[in-house]
Amino acid sequence: MSDLGSALSITSSGLRAQAARLRHVSENIANADTPGYQRKTVRFEADTGARDGSVMVGPVQLDRSEGTKVFDPSHPMADATGNYFSSNVDMIIEIADAREAQRSYEANLKMFDQTRQMSSSLMELLRK
Repeated sequence: MSDLGSALSITSSGLRAQAARLRHVSENIANADTPGYQRKTVRFEADTGARDGSVMVGPVQLDRSEGTKVFDPSHPMADATGNYFSSNVDMIIEIADAREAQRSYEANLKMFDQTRQMSSSLMELLRK
């Protein structure tokens, strides 16, 4: 594979990985008020099938920290003492993760565009 093809492959894998990360962050934000919901996180791993440095999303992991204990005896999930656990989603962390994923996505997109422009310029030079 050419160097430009490798660059396109690497940046497109980064775009897919950051899109998956944003999808899980949005799920976490959407379920922040769901009692008992556990925050989802993803990890990036090297794509061993591709030898060009591509990344892929690893398995989804659940954050095992407990949510805050809420006293509400009328809640359907309340135990005998009237307590239940809310979700363990912290909106500040989710917003920071979303911003980081967005900026990483934009950086990959710029690299993809730069590679495409270099490829177009190379084709123009070869035509002359």
